[in-house]
Amino acid sequence: MLKIADFFEFLKIKVNMELNIQSNISLKPFNTFGIEEKTNFLIEVNDNETLTEIFKQGIFKENFFVLGAGSNVLFTKPFEGYIIRMASKGIQSKIESDHVYVTAKAGEVWNDFVWYCIEHNYAGIENMALIPGTVGASPVQNIGAYGTELMYVFHECEAFDTTLGTFKTFKKEDCNFSYRDSIFKTEHKGRFIITEVTYKLSLTPNINTSYGAIETELIKENIAHPTIADIATVVSKIRVEKLPDPSTVGNAGSFFKNPVISVDNFERLTALYPTIPHYPMPDQQTKLAAGWLIEQCGWKGKEYGQAGVWKNQALVLINRQNASGQEIYDLSVRIIKDVQDKFGIILEREVNLL
Repeated sequence: MLKIADFFEFLKIKVNMELNIQSNISLKPFNTFGIEEKTNFLIEVNDNETLTEIFKQGIFKENFFVLGAGSNVLFTKPFEGYIIRMASKGIQSKIESDHVYVTAKAGEVWNDFVWYCIEHNYAGIENMALIPGTVGASPVQNIGAYGTELMYVFHECEAFDTTLGTFKTFKKEDCNFSYRDSIFKTEHKGRFIITEVTYKLSLTPNINTSYGAIETELIKENIAHPTIADIATVVSKIRVEKLPDPSTVGNAGSFFKNPVISVDNFERLTALYPTIPHYPMPDQQTKLAAGWLIEQCGWKGKEYGQAGVWKNQALVLINRQNASGQEIYDLSVRIIKDVQDKFGIILEREVNLL
C-alpha cells in the first residue's frame, strides 16, 4: 500500500521531471568567467509553458536568478536558490515596406542572430557583431558597440511577470533606455523575464563607420563601399584583437561601463589630460573610455593572484587560471579606487555580481 509520504515524494519527483530541475549543479559551464561555484537548483526554460509551471510551483517566491549565456555575470559564492536558464530558440520576420520586424526567442545567441539578419540583408545591428550573450539579455543591458545601441532598433519585447504569472509586452517607450541601462535594471529588476524580442531593422542599409577603428580597418582591407557583412566582419576582427576568447581565457567582456560625465567635469580633466579619449553624448555630457582611465593607472596587463587585467584591453578583467569570483571582485575594487584617486571618477561595474 502506497503511504501518503511516498505519494507526496512521487509528486515532487514528477514536478522536478516536468520542469527538468537539476540539483547541486556546477555553474562553471554556464558563465564565461569560468568560475567554479554551485547552485542548489537549475531549471532550463525552452518554452513559455515552463515559466508558467515554475510560477504555479511557487519557485518565483524563492531566491532566483535568470541566466542567458552567463556572459555578464560574476559568481562570488555558491548561489542559494534557483538559476533559471533561458534556452528557447526560434526566429521569425515580417516585412513591411522598407522595414522588417524580426522576432527572436530569448535563448538565441546574439552573434548568431546578428549573422542571421546579415544573411537576410536585414540592416541595423551589424555594428554589434560578436557581442557576447543572448537575445533575451539585449534589452536589459541596452547593449551597444561601435556607434550604435539596441534602443535604436528595438521595437518591443515579451516578458513574463514573475509576480503575477502573466505575460506582458513592453514597447520601446516603456523601457526607459539609456546608456547601458533600461527599466529591467532599475524599477523592474528581477521581476520580468524576457522571452522574446522584436527588432525593427531596415532593408536599406545605413552604413555606420564613424566609431572607433572601423574606417581604419576598411582602408586596410581596401573596402571602399562596405556592405553590412563587411562592417560585421571588421567589427568582429577588432573585437577579437582586443578581447580574449572566453573558451580559453575566462572573462565577461567589458567589466566596467564607460563613464558619462558633465561638461564641467570634462573640461577639468582635459586641462590635466589633453589627449583623453572622449565621445560627445546628449544633454551636454561626454563619455570617456574606461579602458584608457584604467590603463593610465598602470593596470593594463597586470596580474592579481589568479585574476588579472587583459593585456590588450584594460576594460577586461580575466580569470588567468583558477581565480575565484571573490578574487576578480577584489581586483575590481582596487581598480575603482585607483581611478577615483587619479581622475575623481567612480567607475561602475557592468557585470551582475552574485
